[in-house]
Amino acid sequence: MKRLPLVILTLVAGFFLAFQTMGTGSKTPPSKYDQILKLVGEMLTQAHYSPQDINDAFSKKIFKKYINELDPEKNMFLQSDMDMLQKKYETKIDDEIKGSSVEFFLAAGKTFTSRMEEASAVCNQILEKPFDFSVDEEVILDGDKLKYVTNAAEIRERWRKKLKYMTLERYADLLDTREKNKGKDGFVAKSDEELEQEARAKTKKVVDRMFDRYRFKFNDDDKFNVFVNAITTTMDPHSEFFPPVDKRYFDEEMSGRFFGIGASLQYDDGNIKVSSILTGSPAFKSGELQTGDIIQKVAQGSEEPVDLTGFVVTDAVKLIRGKKGTEVRLTVKKIDGTIKVIPLIRDQIVQDETFARSAVVKNDNSKIGYIFLPEFYADFDNPNGNRSYIDVAKEVTKLKNEKVDGIVIDLRNNGGGSLYDVVQMAGLFIEDGPIVQVKDRDNKPSILKDKDKSVLYSGPLAVMVNEFSASASEIFAAAIQDYGRGVIIGSTSTYGKGTVQRNIGLDQGFSLSNTEDLGTVKLTLQKFYRINGGSTQLKGVASDIVLPDQYEYLKAREKDDPDALPWDEISKSPYTNWNAGYDLKTIEQMSNQRVENDPAFKLIKENTDWLSKQNDKQYSLQLDKYRKEQAAIHTTVAQIESLTKLKTEMNVSALTNEENRWANDPNKQERFNQWIKGLRKDIYLDQAVKVVNDIISQQNLVKAKPAEDPKKAF
Repeated sequence: MKRLPLVILTLVAGFFLAFQTMGTGSKTPPSKYDQILKLVGEMLTQAHYSPQDINDAFSKKIFKKYINELDPEKNMFLQSDMDMLQKKYETKIDDEIKGSSVEFFLAAGKTFTSRMEEASAVCNQILEKPFDFSVDEEVILDGDKLKYVTNAAEIRERWRKKLKYMTLERYADLLDTREKNKGKDGFVAKSDEELEQEARAKTKKVVDRMFDRYRFKFNDDDKFNVFVNAITTTMDPHSEFFPPVDKRYFDEEMSGRFFGIGASLQYDDGNIKVSSILTGSPAFKSGELQTGDIIQKVAQGSEEPVDLTGFVVTDAVKLIRGKKGTEVRLTVKKIDGTIKVIPLIRDQIVQDETFARSAVVKNDNSKIGYIFLPEFYADFDNPNGNRSYIDVAKEVTKLKNEKVDGIVIDLRNNGGGSLYDVVQMAGLFIEDGPIVQVKDRDNKPSILKDKDKSVLYSGPLAVMVNEFSASASEIFAAAIQDYGRGVIIGSTSTYGKGTVQRNIGLDQGFSLSNTEDLGTVKLTLQKFYRINGGSTQLKGVASDIVLPDQYEYLKAREKDDPDALPWDEISKSPYTNWNAGYDLKTIEQMSNQRVENDPAFKLIKENTDWLSKQNDKQYSLQLDKYRKEQAAIHTTVAQIESLTKLKTEMNVSALTNEENRWANDPNKQERFNQWIKGLRKDIYLDQAVKVVNDIISQQNLVKAKPAEDPKKAF
């Protein structure tokens, strides 16, 4: 990882001095929460790319956001709670950030916990009695459209409608199941009353798990983490606070390596269940942990075990992972019902399924290479660890050995990652030159360049993107597009994240405790710009060739976040266009004509446009109306899913000698086989391959065209 700029190093020293004097003359030393919040506030003020003033107006924003995080559906707090908290704390949070004693989140959290227990009791009472689904009434589940209620009767009514809707969902499903299985041997058809009771019981399980999570996995530390993130993400959506265990998990996901036991977990009806075991891992070698075992408790060596009641899979994973060579003790319920404590020693686990991989698409006229890159990963702490640009280079070399005629790089759903890696990866496909411009808060732009004149691959190239291609993915797509090096194919635009973050530890040299890790802030320090001068912030990268897709209607891009930083532009960085050997407008016209004549894409667009209008509706609690509404939605969604699968499969295969790349691990091999199978039916990959074939055809025409006679007279 690159060294932190001087301003950050100076800032760290400033934090240390600030805390040497913090609390001087006070009888009560600052708490852990006081320390963290003060440090975070200093970081945001002195180092954030575009800091807001931390004043009463900022305080009001934080108040609203934190309360909304605690109670998004407005079914916990009363209006009187809001009045009390607003009067005392709404304009005081900025003072807490600047060093006053931290009180607001504790007070709000205490009120929340009290109301949560009241809500739990109310839910139990409501779910004791049957619901009448013949009553014509509606429910609003969008908290932004609701006001806080004024009394217990109103909040009970809000919960009644929510629980009735949840039960109605399950009741309708049970009715459908009964209808489908009517008359089949061995199927016992239950009455409407029995199905309603079963649906209520299922709803109660879900609700009980939610309240258990609040009780057992939402303590003051968890509430504080939510509070600090309400502050950081108000500066911009990508500045985040990580408590120590979350920071470790983030690093593990970035590197593709961690120290654990080698078991995959799944959430199953309130339990954390082992779904598969990695061959050769500690869990595999022990022979004691089996697929289907339920993990009830996790202990660090001989320490007191933590009960997993209320935990989701990610929570459990964070407990089970740890330092290499350390012991973790799992209390498991075996399939036969017996309880057993299984001690395991953590070892390195490599998530190699998350690394770049490739395949070959063949047809009568060409052979196209396909590279899938799920993220721009990098193992910063391990010089020998995997890096995305190196892995992509290896896949490109393999495809060249396969003698492919063109390459498709798939960055769909790739949320970004290492800035260094994306610069190096772009350099694989162009001669030396600028890749991206980066500007800090002092408005000093710098240019990150590919300095290697060599080009690993110079053939036809297409890049697949969608709404969730973000950050580093957008840098790569923008560079390829600006150079004219390849064709960008996908949704109308990518995600629109044009900011750069770095992780800064809070406890490195200035913690008041020598033993306590305070956490890390992922702080937005810079903004990046295309070499043509425009930012990818908010606007993203517009595709050269737009393919209608099922996610277009989702309002999930950067521009849909009210706290996102604005778009702007700077001067262009000089660069030389790639001699592509084809006319992009012609390629676009050929593709657009195919898409317009394809009934599947026409229906996908019509259906997604219709679905976008269903998000703002109220939901009926009357059975017949509900079933009619849901049938229309389910039919549309199912049709879209069907349309995205080709009727005639493409010829997609693994690379030579890689058909059984995970033969030693049946679970991995099966997932790899399913991946190849999925590619064969991918309507979007089919279009990308057709575009690359168009490029090849045009380039062949240019090569075949006879040269002009220089002596010809005019």
